[in-house]
Amino acid sequence: MINYSCKILLIFTIVLQSCWGDKGAPNYEYMPNMYESLSYEAYSENQIFEDELSARLPVEGTIPRGYSLYEYEDTNEGYDLAKKELSNPFSFAQKDILEAKELYTVHCGICHGAKGAGQGILVKREKILGVPSYADPGRAITSGSTYHVIYYGRNSMGSYANQLNEKERWMVTSYVMKLKSDLSK
Repeated sequence: MINYSCKILLIFTIVLQSCWGDKGAPNYEYMPNMYESLSYEAYSENQIFEDELSARLPVEGTIPRGYSLYEYEDTNEGYDLAKKELSNPFSFAQKDILEAKELYTVHCGICHGAKGAGQGILVKREKILGVPSYADPGRAITSGSTYHVIYYGRNSMGSYANQLNEKERWMVTSYVMKLKSDLSK
């Protein structure tokens, strides 16, 4: 019984002592270098590296991992060229089509509608106007033109290059082409 009460008294004393401290004195810091690290202005001079720069510039001509260069410009000519030349470099399985449908629903369906008929929730609520159907005879969309529009945006549609990586953009493109063929039947 004494042992139990001594333990409680000891715990109470430790808890009470941890709440009190010397005025103005900080508590113990573990790994103080992480709390009080020196900061340097980016690309400023310092003595860390031999060339006295605080950061490294990327090597010229390199691109970040996971990205690839897109060679078509954001112009009408670039759009027309992509429409003619660009084709899907990936082949997708059925599970990829399900993921593509999900990506389409999240990013595209709100305006273009679940079936690609241009009747998304924003169009029905008249928040945006003029979203044409994928099957509209005046629109000769191809995989290349669809990918180009996803990459750069067009008219009132913004770019989705930051929201979708290259494979996801091609997945959505494949799904759009599937919706186009379904609407044309």
